[in-house]
Amino acid sequence: MTINIALLGFGTVASGVPFLLKENGAKITAAANADIKIAKVLVKDEAEKNALLAEGKAYHFVTDIAEILNDASIDIVIELMGRIEPAKTFITKALQAKKHVVSANKDLLAVHGAELLAIARDNGVALYYEAAVAGGIPILRTLASAYQADKITKILAVANGTSNFMMTKMVDEGWTYDEALAEASRLGYAESDPTNDVDGIDAAYKMVILSQFAFGMTINFEDVRHEGIRHITPEDVTLAQKLGYVIKLVGEIVERESGIYAEVVPTFLPKNHQLATVNGVMNAVFVESIGIGEAMYYGPGAGQKPTATSVVADIIALAHGIVKGEKVAPFNNFARETVYAKKEDLLDKYYFAIETEDKTGQLLKLAELFEAENVSFGQVFQENLAENRASIAIISHQMDLNQFDSLVEKISALPGFTLRNTIKVI
Repeated sequence: MTINIALLGFGTVASGVPFLLKENGAKITAAANADIKIAKVLVKDEAEKNALLAEGKAYHFVTDIAEILNDASIDIVIELMGRIEPAKTFITKALQAKKHVVSANKDLLAVHGAELLAIARDNGVALYYEAAVAGGIPILRTLASAYQADKITKILAVANGTSNFMMTKMVDEGWTYDEALAEASRLGYAESDPTNDVDGIDAAYKMVILSQFAFGMTINFEDVRHEGIRHITPEDVTLAQKLGYVIKLVGEIVERESGIYAEVVPTFLPKNHQLATVNGVMNAVFVESIGIGEAMYYGPGAGQKPTATSVVADIIALAHGIVKGEKVAPFNNFARETVYAKKEDLLDKYYFAIETEDKTGQLLKLAELFEAENVSFGQVFQENLAENRASIAIISHQMDLNQFDSLVEKISALPGFTLRNTIKVI
């Protein structure tokens, strides 16, 4: 049997699909129990079509999505265009045309995934998206299958390669944020607008998707607390190293008695923590559960071949049902009501970096603020700066999120004090 697929877009990742079908064809055919054929490829316009043909790309290129939607022989549509639109419209129409869809579009799936999955369900087809999180790590399928008998209690993830590359340079080589960003841009890791990467937005999208598979709850993107790495300084990095920590941008999803909570924030990780060794553009997902215990899944988070490998794995999984003439199972069967944790159930230690006037009594003022919130100091470090200024670094004992938010507000409003940075401590 032949399974006909259509590609929406023929960029870097999409062009990796035919590479795998050619180089690993025998194994893929055996796994799918069918031949996988690229029937049509949607491109932007005639100019792109002619350019690809001139390069010797021998595919049936089309410029109108209707040529794919109205082709009854096409079984699976592969969306690798990126961005929200027109991808959302095209996926919606493909599902309504009773075609299965595979996507790597994390932005779209994090914001509109629930809507698209409902459309797929209503039309008796499936939407798969393994490549949407940590492209080269089969983490979603692992959570959906290998953890079926287990209860996950926490997810920690280094889920953005660009920010992780930058933090690696800042930690290992003492680079500033600006130097690290310039190098990431030069190497092509950072987009021309790096906002999504460096401000934690990209990783927050991935936390939304991971929450569905690990906890069965669909979190709104707006409810994922996220902060980036723009304000990390060499002073923060140096102090972290002295205390036995490494700074990473870490995504966390945790379930407490009152519900679920997700965030992406700069974090002091102990140097002996598995995630502390994840460097460069690599990604990793650290899973804590009551059955397996602790496990980490590590690999490339992006790139043509790693991402295309996850895409083709989805195609193979869909092919199984198509070949048998059976209804294809949803990508994820685990779903329950989304309940958010109360802030008082979220306990963590925090690092506060503060600048103030170099005079007697300043530390006492901070101590009084902490005492008013019933939070104690764990460690305190003070250093004299130029122009009668002093730098105070505090690592607290555990506090809940209400206490943390209140302290941030009060320190920021304290005359003569500048709250330069806050970082979570694991």
